[in-house]
Amino acid sequence: MSTLQISLAVIGALLLALIVAYNAWTARRNTPKKALPPEGERAAEPALRQEPGFDIPASPETEAHALAPGAEPAPHSVDLHDALDLPVPPPPERRPGLDALIDAIAPLQADHPVSGDAAMAALPPTRRAGSKPFAIEGYNERTQHWETPVAGQRYHAFQAGVQLANRTGALNEIEFSEFVVKAQAFADAVNAAPDFPDMRHEVARARELDQFASEHDAQLAFVLRARQAAWSPGYLQQNAARLGFVPGAMPGRMVLPAGTPGLPPVLSLVFDAQAALSEDMEQSAVRDLLISLDVSQVNRAEQPFARLREAAAALCEAMDGVLCDQNGTPLPAMAMEPIAADLELLYDKLDSRDLSAGSVLARRLFS
Repeated sequence: MSTLQISLAVIGALLLALIVAYNAWTARRNTPKKALPPEGERAAEPALRQEPGFDIPASPETEAHALAPGAEPAPHSVDLHDALDLPVPPPPERRPGLDALIDAIAPLQADHPVSGDAAMAALPPTRRAGSKPFAIEGYNERTQHWETPVAGQRYHAFQAGVQLANRTGALNEIEFSEFVVKAQAFADAVNAAPDFPDMRHEVARARELDQFASEHDAQLAFVLRARQAAWSPGYLQQNAARLGFVPGAMPGRMVLPAGTPGLPPVLSLVFDAQAALSEDMEQSAVRDLLISLDVSQVNRAEQPFARLREAAAALCEAMDGVLCDQNGTPLPAMAMEPIAADLELLYDKLDSRDLSAGSVLARRLFS
């Protein structure tokens, strides 16, 4: 074999090796990043290091919400309050279920005290008038408080109410008429005399409240996109868990629980539900996720936007991602400052209307 042939053979072998190495590098680069194995499977790791798990202890908090809409379970994980050294907010102000600020209310004066059992039997089968929540409360003779009728209690007065507005729009004439029909049927069943407010006045109030709500309803969402290699669902969940996120009720959803049990989550993190349900989650590829904040649902004291920025930055750094708007345009850090300033003004306006973010009334109105 001549020297030329030998040289060509060597060059060919080198080229083949380079092609194989390049293909291997490309495959590795495009393979979704995987979660680290559990502690027990990494004997070489220091004994003190603990990877977050997803065993959720029994808790009254669920997204179906036995205590409050949108609440999430809180497992053992890194609390973002501790991670960011944030103060734990006080519990929000509690108000009766019906409030003249956001409800049209009709007093129902009973001829004689009514038992809770009789009142419960007379309640309508549905708690809505059209798309608006409808409720009946009784004045408890023993506690001297308004409440939803309870068996074993006695009530000498009732009130029926329908919410003036929510995210479906303002109360209209048809919904008000349905409210009157339901309240009248209850009043007849318990021998009470209703005193209904003027429909035109309440519908006008509803439109004004809906206008205010529409102008001050903020739901922020940002996209975290992988720069190069995609993420497996397990890898994504593992990194989010380090920041205090826990699994939500729906596949592909994680939430950051509020500091006060029973309240809606501070932040939501959503990714491809199909990837979350795949048989082999480590081979599924997720290239982006949505991190969001429903401003009116979260108490201002939780510092939700600051925590959103911190969580987004931490996830981008840990997973080699970039923060974008919903159109996929990368956002520089300075773009977040005007949003923070606008949110402070929004909080002030909600406070001035007695609809502070995270309060019972705000959560009802912005739902």
